[in-house]
Amino acid sequence: MGRLVLRFLAVIAALATSAAPAAAQGLGKGPLVLAAASLQEAMNAAADRWSALGHARPVVSFAASSALARQIEAHAPADLFVSADEDWMDDVAHAGLLAPRTRARLVTNALVIVAPAGSALRLYPAPGFPLARALGGGKLAMGDPDAVPAGRYGKAALERLGVWSQVQGQVARAENVRAALALIAHGAAPLGIVYATDARAEPGVRVVGVFPAGSHAPITYPLARLASSTHPDAEGFRRFLLSGQGKAIFRRFGFVAH
Repeated sequence: MGRLVLRFLAVIAALATSAAPAAAQGLGKGPLVLAAASLQEAMNAAADRWSALGHARPVVSFAASSALARQIEAHAPADLFVSADEDWMDDVAHAGLLAPRTRARLVTNALVIVAPAGSALRLYPAPGFPLARALGGGKLAMGDPDAVPAGRYGKAALERLGVWSQVQGQVARAENVRAALALIAHGAAPLGIVYATDARAEPGVRVVGVFPAGSHAPITYPLARLASSTHPDAEGFRRFLLSGQGKAIFRRFGFVAH
């Protein structure tokens, strides 16, 4: 009888041991999402919510949209791409790397001028406004105007308002909008141009000016599934982000979602 009991226990132990790896595999990683740096808080909250619904949590990688698009074009593995402008999504689309009929507008944003939280400055962006005087000899932190969407929008707005030529020599070109934000928050630059949602996420800065919507192209965030995606949850998470529940999360962080 004792031997039978021991055999029974051995079988149970073997079953438990073999079941553990299978269970771990079932808890595998979620889809890989390449998302614009300005989406950090909102996208992480959306990923957390998706996980709470019983799915594997998406793995989210944040960087400038330009850097992410280049990764995709170099055939880095990923499932979804969320850009901070239409141009970089267009580049990926023209390379034939988007899954058909999966591109959609996720949210929109606004462009602002920020200063360190203790600043008392106030600016009213309009044609000829005194940005150069407000900078003094300091730097204007912004995403690289040649590549980073926030920098492109910022340069376009300053050109439209006729002040780019006065400040272009003082621009501190950051690799993404969050790097620009950090320069202002840490006092390395007296002023910077970021998205309204970035300013809201960083207590070390305050908004000192808001660009008129007509001074730059609409700030839109397109979302698409990549043609190379094989993750079974990729399309489900894409649809979740575009759903009423998903967009409510982005609104909570200051984005505009219709």
